[in-house]
Amino acid sequence: MVGFKATDVPPTATVKFLGAGTAACIADLITFPLDTAKVRLQIQGERQGPMQAAASAQYRGVLGTILTMVRTEGPRSLYSGLVAGLQRQMSFASVRIGLYDSVKQFYTKGSEHAGIGSRLLAGSTTGALAVAVAQPTDVVKVRFQAQARAGAGRRYQSTVEAYRTIAREEGFRGLWKGTSPNVARNAIVNCAELVTYDLIKDTLLKAHLMTDDLPCHFTSAFGAGFCTTVIASPVDVVKTRYMNSALGQYSSAGHCALTMLQEEGPRAFYKGFMPSFLRLGSWNVVMFVTYEQLKRALMAARASREAPF
Repeated sequence: MVGFKATDVPPTATVKFLGAGTAACIADLITFPLDTAKVRLQIQGERQGPMQAAASAQYRGVLGTILTMVRTEGPRSLYSGLVAGLQRQMSFASVRIGLYDSVKQFYTKGSEHAGIGSRLLAGSTTGALAVAVAQPTDVVKVRFQAQARAGAGRRYQSTVEAYRTIAREEGFRGLWKGTSPNVARNAIVNCAELVTYDLIKDTLLKAHLMTDDLPCHFTSAFGAGFCTTVIASPVDVVKTRYMNSALGQYSSAGHCALTMLQEEGPRAFYKGFMPSFLRLGSWNVVMFVTYEQLKRALMAARASREAPF
C-alpha cells in the first residue's frame, strides 16, 4: 500500500474538518494560477457580442492566458487574491467536505449503506452551508483575480482594503453579492464532486479493482473533477460574472445569465472550460489525495499518543 495505512478507528469529525480545510489550502496553493486564468477567460468579452468578443479577445487558451498575464502584469498576478482564496478554503472546504460524512450519516440515520439520494442531500446541504459561511471571501477572491495588477482598472490594493471598500461602497450586501448563484453552484459542485468521488471509490473497492490507497484516491478524484466541470461550468461562469460586476450592471444573477445568452450566445456559459477542468481536475486530485492521507496521519498520531508505554 502506498502512503499512510488506513487505521482501524475511523477519523473523527474534528479530524475531517481540519483535514479538509488544510488539504483544500494545499490544493489551492498548487492550482491557483489555473483558477485565475479561468476567471480571466470567463469575464472576457463581457457586454460584447460574439463577433466583437472574438476579435478583441486578450486571452486565448489556458497557456496563452497565463503567459499573457506573466508578460503584462508579472508572475505575481497569477496569485492575485490568494490570501482571500486561502481564507475561503479554510472556512469553506472545512464545512462542505469535512462535514459531508457526518451529514450523510444524519440523513441515513447512522446506516453504513448510503443511497444516492442521501449522498446528494448531504452534498447539497454542506455545499449551501459552506457558502453561508464563506461568501465574502469568495467575492474578494474573484475580484482580485479579475483585476489587472497595473493600470487604471485596478480596484483594490490589498485584501483588507477590498473587504472595507466593498462594504463601504456597496453595503454589507456587497460582500454577499452572488450568494444565490454561488449556493446553486456549490450545491451542484459538492454533489458532483463528493458524490462522484464517493461512488467511484466505492465501486472500485467493491469490484476489487483497486485497494483503498493512493492510486484509488487519484482515479476517483480525477473522475470527480471531470464530472464536476461538465455539470457546474454554466453556473460557475454566471457566478464569476455577477460577483465581478460593477454596482447596477446586473439586477440579478438571472439577469446576468440572460444578458450572457443574448449578447454572447450559449457558448458563453462554457467560457474557460479547459482551465476549469485543468483546475478542478488537478485540484480534486491534490485535495482528495492529501485529505485521505491527512486523515490517516492525524488518526495514526492520535493513536500513538493514546497508546500505553
